[in-house]
Amino acid sequence: MERELNTTPARPGDDPTGVAGQAFFLDLLLRDAPAVEYERPVLRARAQGADPEVVAALEAAKLTALRVRSVMRDRRRRESELSALFETANDLAGMRSLDQVLRAIVERARNLLGTDVAYLTLSDPEAGGTVMRVTSGSVSASFQQLRLGAGKGLGGLVAKTALPYVTANYFADPRFAHAENIDHAVREEGLVAILGVPLKMNGRDVGVLFAANRRERPFAHSEVALLSSLATHAAIAIDSANLIDDTRRALDELHTVNERLQRHTASVERSAAAHDRLTDLVLRGGGVREVAAAIAEVLGGSVTVRDVTTDVTVTATPQGSVTERSHPPEPDGAVEEAVRAALASGRAVRAGNAWVASAAAGSEPLGTLVLRGVELDETDQRVLERAAMVTALLLLIRRSVSETEHRVRGDLLNELLETPARDPESLRERAALLHADLDAPHVLVVAEAPGADPGRLRSAATHVAETTGGLAGNRAGRLVLALPGTDPRTAGRRAAEELALAAGGAPVTVGLAGPTGGPEQFRSAFSEAARCVQTLRALGRVGDLATAEDLGFSGLLLGRDRDVPGFVRSALGPLLEYDERRGTVLVETLRAYFAAGGNLSRARTALHIHVNTVAQRLERIGQLIGEDWQHPDRALELQLALHLHGLLDKGVDLLGEQPGG
Repeated sequence: MERELNTTPARPGDDPTGVAGQAFFLDLLLRDAPAVEYERPVLRARAQGADPEVVAALEAAKLTALRVRSVMRDRRRRESELSALFETANDLAGMRSLDQVLRAIVERARNLLGTDVAYLTLSDPEAGGTVMRVTSGSVSASFQQLRLGAGKGLGGLVAKTALPYVTANYFADPRFAHAENIDHAVREEGLVAILGVPLKMNGRDVGVLFAANRRERPFAHSEVALLSSLATHAAIAIDSANLIDDTRRALDELHTVNERLQRHTASVERSAAAHDRLTDLVLRGGGVREVAAAIAEVLGGSVTVRDVTTDVTVTATPQGSVTERSHPPEPDGAVEEAVRAALASGRAVRAGNAWVASAAAGSEPLGTLVLRGVELDETDQRVLERAAMVTALLLLIRRSVSETEHRVRGDLLNELLETPARDPESLRERAALLHADLDAPHVLVVAEAPGADPGRLRSAATHVAETTGGLAGNRAGRLVLALPGTDPRTAGRRAAEELALAAGGAPVTVGLAGPTGGPEQFRSAFSEAARCVQTLRALGRVGDLATAEDLGFSGLLLGRDRDVPGFVRSALGPLLEYDERRGTVLVETLRAYFAAGGNLSRARTALHIHVNTVAQRLERIGQLIGEDWQHPDRALELQLALHLHGLLDKGVDLLGEQPGG
């Protein structure tokens, strides 16, 4: 009997104190037995006729054990939920795409709560309300595209109050405003029980997370808390994904801007190179062939320049090949139309796969430039247009080669230049005897050739005057010719060629002015031509010839009734005053900076100072004349003013008339 008591578990009905029953319940808890097994000790005790106190004790122990069993199950469930939340947070933290994050959220919500459907809506700040973004388990197309108006439906109530709401039967719940479109979509999806919790991001309500069943189901507080916790993690993940998307977009925009900046920088560099090449070309007296070669090299396409006055075409390739032919074939219709448009607008015009620019003097076409095989941005188009301007200038100079037809008389010219108002009628009568008409337009030509034989030069000038019907003389060591005609370049080129032959290789520099409007204007035209000679010499263009127009802006300001010192003061006045007052060299610094093409290092070398000193001087220049001094239009004005200031410093008479002699 003792052995049996030691090896056989006590039966709860045999123990009036209930200890054996309690041990039995602990064994059931340990085995996680079904709830029905907890009834057996009580039923056995009653069947054995146990005392009511024993039965009551067993009943109390049973209830306690069931409560412990419930608590243990709740804790295990909570532990499982927390583990799932931790796993969810870890998964979401590793996601970089917003769509991927949203899909993971609704899938995890559906799995954690064991519902038929889970879905998520996001707020639409522009249109108002919320819009369906992601669903899991949905079968209805209209439900997947649902838009919830502000305050409408369960989701509208959650979004409006920022509080979780649950309904066991959606259609029977009167707590929220039903909307026809929402009810239709919910009914088509077959949903009955719905739980919605707000998504909050940085204190803002940005959407709603839902879990729903297709049958009536009361959601427990623990499920509401679980979905709310998931929504908190989801909001953080959404915020991170948005930040990543914003960063990615910002990087893409930055990359795009960087590419545009690189393209712009490259085009600016090409423009600067073209400007330098064309400027050097003009100063060296280059021709159309050199212009075509320079543009082909800078812009990287094939360039065709056609001189319409001689019907000669020059073609240059980026590889350096230059060919010339007479009587080229007529251009196609698209190019002809583009030529007319370019002449009318003064801009480069596209013609199929080519770009066309017109070289013209006013409305008179002198030539055309056609660039093929390359795409041009706005900066490159300006380069082509600048090349057309240079081409027009070169063609105008070359056209001035044509011969003139009049005879010259030196004594009459000297009197016209010395005392033009002495007796105009007498001068006209003397000119008529020499078959000259002083009221007809005349061109004044002033030439100098240091080092050449003066006698041979005078003979050459006399020959030109005799064969053209003009006048020739010598004043202040310079040869002067008055040749009938309205085109200074034509007369000047003929005279320059004859004089160059007589100079025996010495450079002949020629200034031109006119045409005159009567004998009273010969002296002023002579003064202008003499100033052109001085300017050419100051520019280092010895051996060249030019009118005021040929000298660009400088030439325009060389003409009569131009206030050159006033223009220089208006552009450089603050710098000139600052240099004079403080003994600085800001004007020379600015001149060196422009001469270096805006390169601080080259400007430093030219000035023999440190690059930081150059930068400090340029900063002071900006303070004195305005921060926009490097804008293209302002920079051009400043360079012109510096150029004229240099001419004034070299003694070029930009206003007064030349003295007699």
